[in-house]
Amino acid sequence: QVQLVESGGGLVQAGGSLRLSCAASGTFFSITSMGWYRQAPGKQRELVAAITSGGSTNYAEPVKGRFTISRDAAKNTVYLQMNSLKPEDTTVYYCNAKASVRSGLRNYWGQGTQVTVSS
Repeated sequence: QVQLVESGGGLVQAGGSLRLSCAASGTFFSITSMGWYRQAPGKQRELVAAITSGGSTNYAEPVKGRFTISRDAAKNTVYLQMNSLKPEDTTVYYCNAKASVRSGLRNYWGQGTQVTVSS
């Protein structure tokens, strides 16, 4: 099993910055990728950014140029630096990890952290 602990959400004014962190722990062979998703009320969860174990990154169009995902492989931790935040970025952000465990490749989610951007 893999546990994901998120931190760093909060309230910020438009144009401001926040940094989200997510640390993975538990029993696993390896983590193939980690990322951040967000889900607004009544909408599907959508990818914000992801990074593979090889360092390849993928960003959703609305956040390109504003958000940067990075990782510390030694700490099994992923970060999301969010700059130039907009009110439409307001929602709950979830950390995701795809990990190789005894039963195979599995998907894990954090509990979510609220990001609120005021106009």
